Amino acid sequence: MKWINHQIVTGFVVAAATDDALLTASAIVGSVIPDRVEGSPPRDSSAYWKWRSRHRTWSHYPLIYLALIGAAHFAKDYFPDATLALNLATGALVGALLHIAEDALCGKVPVFTPHRKHGLKLFKVGSWREYFVAALIIAACLFARFGNVDLLRSYFP
Repeated sequence: MKWINHQIVTGFVVAAATDDALLTASAIVGSVIPDRVEGSPPRDSSAYWKWRSRHRTWSHYPLIYLALIGAAHFAKDYFPDATLALNLATGALVGALLHIAEDALCGKVPVFTPHRKHGLKLFKVGSWREYFVAALIIAACLFARFGNVDLLRSYFP
């Protein structure tokens, strides 16, 4: 998924789930962390394929981000003055986890171990299908946040 779609989709998901502007903003910033730590792909074709072979490996391993979220949670007990900073860091880490989930829609990411990848290939990055899937996720978030829940209850009692 392109970075702009990572940021927009992550923003809508977190905003719909939490209704917290600061957490949403930190998640949007964190939504590009897994690709940022890998660096930009080189323009040289031989170096590009070497970079590509390492793309979506350890930087996309969700256990790392879950462990850091757990550490931030426990740190709040020992550093109560740093609660805001730890909440912002948690938001960024949630954004990174959403990035990984979004990447799993358009390719494979390491889920259970850092060396074995799993995922779907619903669309090619940059294709019209990517934007369509992003729009569907955004629409689902908007419906979940502002939709008529009573309408759903009438169809699914």
